[in-house]
Amino acid sequence: MSLDDRLATPQGKRAYVRTLFATIADRYDFITVLLSYGQDRRWKRRLVELASIRAGHRVLDLATGTGDIAFAASDHGARVVGLDITHRMIQLARMKGQERRERQEGRERQERHDGQEGHDGQEGKTQFIVGDMLALPFPSTSFDIVTTGYGLRNVPDLTQGIDEIARVLRPGGQLLSLDFNRPSGAILRTAYLAYLTAVGASLGWVLHRDPDTYRYIPASIRRYPGAEGVARLLEARGFSQVRVYPVLGGLMTIHHAIRA
Repeated sequence: MSLDDRLATPQGKRAYVRTLFATIADRYDFITVLLSYGQDRRWKRRLVELASIRAGHRVLDLATGTGDIAFAASDHGARVVGLDITHRMIQLARMKGQERRERQEGRERQERHDGQEGHDGQEGKTQFIVGDMLALPFPSTSFDIVTTGYGLRNVPDLTQGIDEIARVLRPGGQLLSLDFNRPSGAILRTAYLAYLTAVGASLGWVLHRDPDTYRYIPASIRRYPGAEGVARLLEARGFSQVRVYPVLGGLMTIHHAIRA
């Protein structure tokens, strides 16, 4: 069965995405840095800054991967839940959290040894769980902020995913999403997707002996409504003040919307 056939239905995409991300989990950080030209974490920090996160905020980070956005939100004092459908991703996020705690404890021991005052930062609490974006295991209005990096494009049913986000957000809560865009111009779109297809096929073969592994990215972009299409869908599903921030010349975007 071809990649396009696997992605043709929500059920097929769900099965394919689950298998794909279990396969690439241990190389996920490397690939996101490579395909973003080293800018991925800077974009995620910008997303968190747009949310104006402060101590006490309840944040849900969907498709959390290895936890970059979740940890950035926690650094601002939020109570964060990172959710991902891939068990291995959650394992890696928890390992990264343990490494962060050990580094922090080491800094605090060094400060005490040097006679300095202890760390007085506002780092919040972070937990990671396995879960499905289409059936979030939380009561309605549980969160002040929902974030996601590359989550909306990968969800099997985009409308249902947005509805679940709206459900768990309190009225006035924020949604922030970072993802690839589908350029509206035919020439740029064709060139961009051809580039991602060629690079993805090469990486997939080198890393996994399967060229379809990272050709999934352009294939998923072809089925994605693009930044403006997502913005219209958010407005139709109960969000207001929808803003679209282009990054990487508009090839990537950050959506920022308020739950009405």
